[in-house]
Amino acid sequence: MKKFFVITAALLSLNFMAANAVELDSNGRDPKYVETIVQRSKKVTDALKISDTEKGKEVLNIVANRYFKLNDIYSERDSIKAVAKTLTGDAKKQKMEFAEMQKDQKLYKSHFGFIADLSVYLTDKEIETVKDVLTYNVVNVTYSAQCDMIPTLKEEEKVQIMAWLKEGREYAIDAESSKKKHETFGKYKGRINNWLSKRGYNLTKEREEWAKRVKARGGTL
Repeated sequence: MKKFFVITAALLSLNFMAANAVELDSNGRDPKYVETIVQRSKKVTDALKISDTEKGKEVLNIVANRYFKLNDIYSERDSIKAVAKTLTGDAKKQKMEFAEMQKDQKLYKSHFGFIADLSVYLTDKEIETVKDVLTYNVVNVTYSAQCDMIPTLKEEEKVQIMAWLKEGREYAIDAESSKKKHETFGKYKGRINNWLSKRGYNLTKEREEWAKRVKARGGTL
């Protein structure tokens, strides 16, 4: 009887997923652009090692649709700003502010909707992987570099550094381009460096000593 219920539950789950399959939001979009986004999204499913699975297809479409949504949000912002530039005075200022406000509201809604959609198919750990792929693994690369540069970092300092990097990653996920993603992380790296300096670390000296250690290992910075 127990086996029967397990099988039934599994079948119901499969039927639910099939009925709620994620469709690629490609209608009305340039086919070449769609293909570019699909291939970019495949980097996520490749990293998760699910590209050739049904789950992988759903996740790929979720990620691709997120790229499409971001493009739509920023394109709409730019269109409103283009109109604003034809205005003057307070009207221009208000239109510009509206463009940014609406963009922020839509990004906020889209951000949490994206994570919610992923959570249907992925574990929290897998979602972390998705976030890292979408942001070029900057969190882990930067964290490792900080720990390697300053081997005397206290545990609580490492925790704070990781927390800030992950906070930056949440904003970077919503950024409109690779350049903007890196600029977002740049702000958080600056915050981390300022914080470490206030805690007594001589970052110039730490970098110099780090460079020596890396060179001794046969590497370069």
